[in-house]
Amino acid sequence: QPDKLARTAIDALGGMKRFVKKGDNVIIKPNIGPSIRNWEFAASTNPWVVGTIVKICLEAGAGRVRVMDRPFGGAPENNYSRSGIKEQVEAAGGEMEIMPRFKFASTDIPQGKDIKKWDIYEDIFKADVLINIPVAKQHGAARLTLGLKNMMGVIGSPQMFHLNLHQRIADLATRVRPTLTIIDAIRILVANGPTGGNMQDVRFTDTLIAGTDPVALDSYATRLF
Repeated sequence: QPDKLARTAIDALGGMKRFVKKGDNVIIKPNIGPSIRNWEFAASTNPWVVGTIVKICLEAGAGRVRVMDRPFGGAPENNYSRSGIKEQVEAAGGEMEIMPRFKFASTDIPQGKDIKKWDIYEDIFKADVLINIPVAKQHGAARLTLGLKNMMGVIGSPQMFHLNLHQRIADLATRVRPTLTIIDAIRILVANGPTGGNMQDVRFTDTLIAGTDPVALDSYATRLF
C-alpha cells in the first residue's frame, strides 16, 4: 500500500503543511527510468508514491505541483508514460513537465571542490518547494543511486558529470538542496542497476525513508543493501 506508506511517512515528519504553504509552486523530482522498464523492476520511482505526494501537496494548499525528470534511454514522453508516473500524477491533479534544453542555465556552485559551475534547470531555483523522490537501486558507476545522485536529473551534460562522479554529486548537493527527500525503497534494485530488467534483482522491503537531510537518508538507505 504505497499510498498509505507515503501518508504515514509525511505525517511522521509533522505533515506536509510543515513544508508546503498555500499557493506554493512545488516541483517533485522522481527517478524515471528508461522506457523499456516499468516500475515493477525498481528502475523508476513507485508511481503511487509520487501520485500520493502530489495529492498531499495539493491538500496542503499548493498552487501548482509539477513532476519532472530528465530520463535517459528514449523520449521523455515515452518514459513518463511507461513508468506509470504520468498516469498517477495527472490523476492526482499534478502536471508532468518535459524539461526543455533552454531552461538549463549556467549556475555557480561556490562550495564545489571539483566543479564551480554547471548547467542546472533554472525552475528548480524558482520553486518554493523541491521534493526529491528517488528509488533506491544499485548503480554500476556510483554503486548506489539514492537521494543525492537523483538530483543529476536536473543538470545538463550528465555524461560529462561522470568524469569525477562521486565528488561532483557531492558538489551538486551543496547547490541543489531539496526541501524534502523521500527515498522509495518499497522495491529496491540490488543488482544490474540502474536499468535492471530481471525480477530476481528486485527485493521487496516495503520501506519509505523521509526527511530533510539527504545525506542522513542516503546513509540510512545503504542498510537495505
